[in-house]
Amino acid sequence: MTRVSIRMLRYYDEIEIFKPASIDSVTGYRTYSVEQIPLLHKILFLRDVGFNVAEIAAALNHWENDSITRHLKAKQREIESSIQHQQERLVKIGIALKEIEEEKTSINYNITLKSIPAYKVLSLRKTISDYFAEAELWQEMYDFIEQEGLDISPNNLCFAIYHDLEHKDADVDVEVCVVANPAGKSRNGFIFRATENIDAMACAMVYGPFENIASAYQSLAEWLMKHEQYKMTGKSRQICHRGPWNEADPDKYLTEIQIPVEKLKT
Repeated sequence: MTRVSIRMLRYYDEIEIFKPASIDSVTGYRTYSVEQIPLLHKILFLRDVGFNVAEIAAALNHWENDSITRHLKAKQREIESSIQHQQERLVKIGIALKEIEEEKTSINYNITLKSIPAYKVLSLRKTISDYFAEAELWQEMYDFIEQEGLDISPNNLCFAIYHDLEHKDADVDVEVCVVANPAGKSRNGFIFRATENIDAMACAMVYGPFENIASAYQSLAEWLMKHEQYKMTGKSRQICHRGPWNEADPDKYLTEIQIPVEKLKT
């Protein structure tokens, strides 16, 4: 009548959340009363909304209005969080399927080696929340140039130097640089300095949205595997030749990533 199997009734008895009204001492046959049906309905409800055995027991022992409300709201938050995580997984799966369909995973970026000269630059170096906050540094840089009336063209070469030697999820040490010649007076964290020359820089040009940069780094890693005479060294750089400030279409962005390498001694 309650649509609960004998197996489940025995299980609920064993874990002591729903005991029979009586048990025959000879046959062991369990007998339940009509008055127990509301309690069983509570158990089934809690089970169906995701409560585990321990949570069901705690909820049944404190079924007062305030207490059960707290239990249900806590479970509601847990389920909402789980749904959000599952939706994030679905988005990642969707992106992967799209990349497979468009064969983006097979893109191989052309890696070139070149030397990078020293530049006289105006730089601003800060520890920022994450890599996406780099745009804030560039905004500070160009605000300073405008406020100081500096003779620095927006078309001058500009690049970012990543001073951390490992990937970081937070507190990223980034320096943004704009070529400035002649140099001016340093102040308020804005420094006129000369960058070092790099004898060998492995470079890749990345076309399209910034999301494509990850696959370019993968190509660089594959290039290093094939060219065992080189190893990564020093601080990587990134140059955004075309970005949000001079290109409306993200598919037409152009970013250059640069990783310093050195040739191993034979």
